[in-house]
Amino acid sequence: MSDNVSPLRLPAGSAEIAALIGELAGLIVAALNLEVPAADIGPDEPLYGAGLGLDSIDILEIALVVSKQYGVQLRADSEDNERIFASLRQLAEYVNAHRTK
Repeated sequence: MSDNVSPLRLPAGSAEIAALIGELAGLIVAALNLEVPAADIGPDEPLYGAGLGLDSIDILEIALVVSKQYGVQLRADSEDNERIFASLRQLAEYVNAHRTK
């Protein structure tokens, strides 16, 4: 047997991020009443503007839902918002690192 890690094995934490991406996609679809299935939202697809096509009001709604669900405090005036909401994966990684629930 080889000591090499199988290419199919996910790095530590990847399974949790993948599950969180799915949860967040479902929350976004429900909160915004989107007609796109949650599974069709690509994890690296931009959320804002091009991509999923959300606007600043949609992002505020997502921030509220994420705050209630995961205890993550997101501020409208944060300089990090562009990075946090760049994609579903970025949002999931931020939530995973800062959640209290």
